[in-house]
Amino acid sequence: MRSKLFVPGGRPELFAKALAGPADALSFDLEDSVPAEAKTRARDDVAAFVASPAMRRAAKLAIVRVNAPGSAWFEGDLRAVMVPGLALLNVPKLESAEAVRAVAAAMERIESTGGHEAPVGLLVNVETPRGLEQAAAMAAAHPRVAGLQLGLADLFEPHGIDRGDTAAVHAAMFAVKMAAAAAGVFAVDAAFAAIDDADGYRAEARMSRRLGFIGKSCIHPRQVTLANEVFAPSPEEVAHARRVVAAAAEAARAGHGAFSLDGRMVDLPFVKRAEALLASLG
Repeated sequence: MRSKLFVPGGRPELFAKALAGPADALSFDLEDSVPAEAKTRARDDVAAFVASPAMRRAAKLAIVRVNAPGSAWFEGDLRAVMVPGLALLNVPKLESAEAVRAVAAAMERIESTGGHEAPVGLLVNVETPRGLEQAAAMAAAHPRVAGLQLGLADLFEPHGIDRGDTAAVHAAMFAVKMAAAAAGVFAVDAAFAAIDDADGYRAEARMSRRLGFIGKSCIHPRQVTLANEVFAPSPEEVAHARRVVAAAAEAARAGHGAFSLDGRMVDLPFVKRAEALLASLG
């Protein structure tokens, strides 16, 4: 999931266009982009498109960001969008393991009614100071949690933290990645509001890639190309991964768990990373 494109849930005329684009995942938004008076209609439109033959034929992940637990719309959102074809439910404003487990229990109740081909995964937003503090606990709270998504705007803006402060961005990214890694789930990077600042988007994406994030959120189709470029492995990285996997197989035949390649020690974590990179190529 190199690129995850936000699609406003109240703009159904954009759904097919987004589907035809190059984003790896579409994240239909029922929260911030939809005014209160349009939320019921939006959830129905999103559910219908996620379950549509066109969406289900596409090689893209279908994600829906619902309104926060405790809001007037959360339960209705869940009942509407937990349809066949939904891969991940993105839930904002979670701040504890208990809150994650409550959402997972609600998802299980809906799935128990039948018609679901596989359990829907849970993508947990980390976008408040307490959420950041509790990120590791939330990531490990339930088997449904597939990943953590960083939300820098919500995390920084209310507290006067400058998004242009590279050290602050790095610190938040590192904390989220470590929390995700401890639980064995993925981390996906935040949206970037300055649509016309391609250099800023690219720089932030490169930082998150260096920290092990799998991709970055996009709020405009122009950002999708940038994310795909940054998170795609280079030919040199692919070639090195193939050499690592081949050398690991040779070392295993010789009974060695660690080995030297190009003057560097290589052991299991490096081999697994190389295998994962090659697997991502399809």
